[in-house]
Amino acid sequence: MYIEKITIKETDDKDLLNIMDLWNNGEVMFYVGFPDGVGVTIIQLKKWLNGVNQSDIRRHYSIYTENIGYCGETYYEIDLEHDLATLDIKLLPKAQGKGIAAYALSYVLNQVFENKLATKAYVDPNPENKNAWKLYEKLGFISKPRPEFLEEYEVYLEITKDRWIK
Repeated sequence: MYIEKITIKETDDKDLLNIMDLWNNGEVMFYVGFPDGVGVTIIQLKKWLNGVNQSDIRRHYSIYTENIGYCGETYYEIDLEHDLATLDIKLLPKAQGKGIAAYALSYVLNQVFENKLATKAYVDPNPENKNAWKLYEKLGFISKPRPEFLEEYEVYLEITKDRWIK
């Protein structure tokens, strides 16, 4: 487990260059279908930032540690109609395998469940991303049939508030 101090903060303008590096990193984005990175520009990220962190139903966070600096991002978005939070996390290779992802995703789950934003949360990792699967299983996510209202995909891992609290 990682013992260095981890800081998770709402993403703002000062984080955009770091996010650009993260999203344009092919190793980070490989399992989401962008082996050469997304190719996002700072102008595009400034527009994107205007749409996030504007309400409690969508929050994007930047993750830092004292020694590594910027590590990556985590995110939630609430589907109020279906009482469901979509979660995501991405870390730079230098920050992987150190317990940072488990800490950051736990932080996001606590935000969702403690603030009563949803009673269920899900992730849908690439079936080949074994490290992501280990992380989600460690946190208590379980594989379930994918709800029909979601875009078709082969994976759906869910955790409920009750399971998370236990």
